Amino acid sequence: MSDEKQKPEDHEDVGLYQKLADRTAEILAEGKKTLDGALKKASDEITAGGEYSREQAEKISAYLRRDLSEVGKKALQARDAVLAAVEPHRVVAGMQSGLAKLLSTAADVLSELAGKSEQGLEFKTGEVTSPGTLTCKDCGKEMHFKATVRIPPCPQCHKTVFRKSY
Repeated sequence: MSDEKQKPEDHEDVGLYQKLADRTAEILAEGKKTLDGALKKASDEITAGGEYSREQAEKISAYLRRDLSEVGKKALQARDAVLAAVEPHRVVAGMQSGLAKLLSTAADVLSELAGKSEQGLEFKTGEVTSPGTLTCKDCGKEMHFKATVRIPPCPQCHKTVFRKSY
C-alpha cells in the first residue's frame, strides 16, 4: 500500500512505531536495560508526552517486539549457518595442515642446505688443504695441520674421506 492511500491513524501508528524503535535502540545502547525493559521505558516516555495513548503504545510495542523477535531469529539462523560453514575445528585442522606443510618444506630446504654445506667441508686424500683439522668420516680420528699440505690417508683406518674444521 502506498503512503497516499494510508489512513491518518496508519500514519500515526507508523510514526509511533519509529519513535518507539528509535528510543528503544537508544536505551539499549546505554546498556542499562533488557529489550523488554527498554521497550517499556520508551513507551512510558512517549505516552507521558500526551501525543499517544497507552493503548496505542502497547499495540505498537507488540508489533515492534514481534519484528525484533523475528530479526533475532534470523540473526541466530545466520550465525548457525556461518558456524556450520566454517566449523572451527576444520579451520584449526586446516591451519595445522598448512603449518605442517610449511615446516616440512622448511626442513627439506634446511636439510638440502646442510648437505651442501657438508659437501663443502668434505676433503679427500690427495687433495691440498690449508691449515686446520681434518676428521676421518669413518673412524673419527682427527689430523691437525699447521701448514698447507696434501691430505694423506687416515693414519688409523686408512680411509680417504674427511671433514674439515677450522
